[in-house]
Amino acid sequence: MSFSEQIVPSSTSAEQLPLWKQEGAEPFLRIENITKNFGEFKAVDNISLDIYKKELFCLLGGSGSGKSTLLRMLAGFETPTSGRILIDGVDMAGIQPWERPVNMMFQSYALFPHLSVADNVAFGLKREGVAKAEIKKRVEEMLGMVQLGHLGKRKPHQLSGGQRQRVALARALIKRPKLLLLDEPLGALDKKLREETQFELINIQEELGVTFVVVTHDQEEAMTLATRIGVMNQGIIVQTDEPHDVYEYPNSKFVADFIGSVNMFEGKVIQDEPDSVQIDSKEAGTTLFVNHGISCAPDQIVNVAIRPEKIRITKKEPEEGVNCIQGIIEEIAYMGSLSVFRVRLASGKEVRVTQPNFTRSMGDRFTWNDAVFLHWDEDSSVVLTS
Repeated sequence: MSFSEQIVPSSTSAEQLPLWKQEGAEPFLRIENITKNFGEFKAVDNISLDIYKKELFCLLGGSGSGKSTLLRMLAGFETPTSGRILIDGVDMAGIQPWERPVNMMFQSYALFPHLSVADNVAFGLKREGVAKAEIKKRVEEMLGMVQLGHLGKRKPHQLSGGQRQRVALARALIKRPKLLLLDEPLGALDKKLREETQFELINIQEELGVTFVVVTHDQEEAMTLATRIGVMNQGIIVQTDEPHDVYEYPNSKFVADFIGSVNMFEGKVIQDEPDSVQIDSKEAGTTLFVNHGISCAPDQIVNVAIRPEKIRITKKEPEEGVNCIQGIIEEIAYMGSLSVFRVRLASGKEVRVTQPNFTRSMGDRFTWNDAVFLHWDEDSSVVLTS
């Protein structure tokens, strides 16, 4: 068992575990060795991935990582160069986009400006020839679910960005797809509205039980929305895990650096035990202790990753000198709920520290050019070998 895996209490039945942790559970969406080439460029490189029913799965990556290309292949808008896509056990090879049990919500929302909110939502049902009474019933139900029942007669230009986003979501869901694909669904919203809409999206997904696959470049959005995250880089998925494990137990320097903020200390392994490791780091100016073992060669160069919020900052040297480094505060940023410190070490290395502001009083706070000690627990950092 790896250090990132958790032991399930004996009182927890298999049925209480999420499907991806249940032995023998069948995936709802199976991606098998999918590759997509555009000429000599490999946009998606031999990806295999299982996504389970009722998941809200996020594909997270930067621009050009291949996440949108993978989403378009799921929708049927792009044909894989090789590999298979199975949805609910059915191979999607040769099945046109409109014949798949899939709907897609685009980043631009793509609403029809000349149609009312209700007619935008009803558009797909009308194309399929659904009876008028059934359309009216389902449109009312869906608009009620997205809290837009009172705006059915308005046109898209009369709505706010958040309201247009919910119209697009209602239109995508009204056909009751088995799988909903969302391409940067909240990217057009401002920060506060985006945060509010994230929870609305989670509630709607849980209420309907539809499997969602969301593409986003926003780490905070993925961490908030997802049951699991697939981190993409250069056409491959480099880590698939629950948000907590992706953040706390990244499997590579890339993932640690891409997800949130992190401090990296390069060093040489000088002691490697089954349950602990010691790294001599010139950048840190001391020996770093971590209470988990790693698999590495003798004297291997590794990186110790420590999140800014895991570091304590004090003016007095702590009694225990383990994982303790000294520096000078060069920058301070007050951000309301927390303060951010940039501390320069003797080696020239800059370390980022965040500290919650528990009280309103300034008190005996730190200021620029203060000499400080930074220290953290042995279980707060992760050793990365790649």
